Amino acid sequence: MTDTAEAKDTEIKIASMETRSALPPEETERLSGDIVAALKTVFDPEIPADIYELGLIYKVDLKDDRSVDVVMTLTTPNCPAAGELPQMVENAIASVPGIGIVNVNLVWEPAWTPDRMSDEARLVLNMW
Repeated sequence: MTDTAEAKDTEIKIASMETRSALPPEETERLSGDIVAALKTVFDPEIPADIYELGLIYKVDLKDDRSVDVVMTLTTPNCPAAGELPQMVENAIASVPGIGIVNVNLVWEPAWTPDRMSDEARLVLNMW
């Protein structure tokens, strides 16, 4: 993916992030971009694509106090990484400068399906 296409893809994804923040727009944009970058460092140990591109992150909510609520799922309820992935997500987002408390909520509805994957994940996993 070209830098321009990747930037546009990130802009679209950031725009879909929910914010209830009275933070200045430029700060919200910076934090949102940094959160996405942090999420892209988290990989399911069994899948060579990051959880963000896999579509496992359903919602990221940045609030006034800089706390972040995340709603995520896993590829399957029987995922061997079920115990560690939410903690990895929490740690990744908490490492972003300026972020407060991070709460990760693991959900099973709606169920994850491969159509949630980005083109980048499909390319890595050769799922065209």
